[in-house]
Amino acid sequence: MRSLFKFFVVLQKEFDMSTNKLALIRYKTIDECLQNKHKKWTLEKLIEKVADALYEYEGITSGISKRTIQADLQLMRSDKLGYNAPIIVKEKKYYCYEDANYSITKTPINTTDVAKMREIVGILKQFNGFNYFDEMSEMIAKLENNLYKSTNKSKNCIQFESNKLLKGIEHINPLYQAVLNKIPLLIEYKSFKAHQSQEQIYFPYLLKEYRNRWFLIVKPKKGNMLLTLALDRIIAFQELPKEPFVDYKNVNFDTYFDDVIGVTKTEKDRAQKVVLQVGKFNAPYVLTKPIHDSQLVLKEDKDGIIVSIHVVVNFELEREILGFGESMKVLSPRILAQKIKKRIQTANELYSV
Repeated sequence: MRSLFKFFVVLQKEFDMSTNKLALIRYKTIDECLQNKHKKWTLEKLIEKVADALYEYEGITSGISKRTIQADLQLMRSDKLGYNAPIIVKEKKYYCYEDANYSITKTPINTTDVAKMREIVGILKQFNGFNYFDEMSEMIAKLENNLYKSTNKSKNCIQFESNKLLKGIEHINPLYQAVLNKIPLLIEYKSFKAHQSQEQIYFPYLLKEYRNRWFLIVKPKKGNMLLTLALDRIIAFQELPKEPFVDYKNVNFDTYFDDVIGVTKTEKDRAQKVVLQVGKFNAPYVLTKPIHDSQLVLKEDKDGIIVSIHVVVNFELEREILGFGESMKVLSPRILAQKIKKRIQTANELYSV
């Protein structure tokens, strides 16, 4: 554990940025203001917006000085942070970006930052292979690939699954903070079946990813059942720091989804033994990439394999089975077999016209 402690000490030193957290909040707020072309931004209005942001994110009530914002604007214009922001003043009082499409969030990282990040990735790679860093292998590879692309104009060395059209990704960090700090949320949500969105107070417990979609596990203030909210269906939300947070007892969220494929589950759901017959052409795929961690091979011969998994029967399991088409058959439970059979028959009718 001494080497692990040393790693975190080094990592903390490498992340000791010249700009502190409050400065970053100020720059980001100014940037958001100047991107808004529908308003005219005087220095006083920028000061007001930054003060509001500092209060919202950090609870700072002392406000912000005129000199500080002027210095921030000058720093954003400069090359010191690599922004080179095209900030101009119109009519001698209105601040805006000369380039309507500019944002500091779109600027490439500078060479100093790249060098620091390379050092961090190098340190992280040294810990690859240690069991407490096993889950970081993908993240390290992704970091290294992105750094390589930022300094070398060439093809990708590795491609990760992504969905650029997916909505709600911007919610991940603030929702993570709400889960981490146990902050109730007022969420406006519109499910696929609903005609209109609805607002409710929720207590967030867990963020979960499944097939490149993100979900928030919550309990509504008015109710006792756990719900799964898709981030791409969240219209808006706000923190309610003065609302008492209610923990969800008798549930270990570290293991809550261990017996599930996907995210569809309630507290009352119990895992069942599901037996599947897999044809010989897909058998190697299922053997090398198990359908679930609980998978056991019950039989293996020239015609294929029979496996069992111990999972909650849900929509995602049905979709997984249907994805194998004619190569997979449900042997048990009988109810699941009948449901899959009915869905295949319904699908077949679409092609009978």
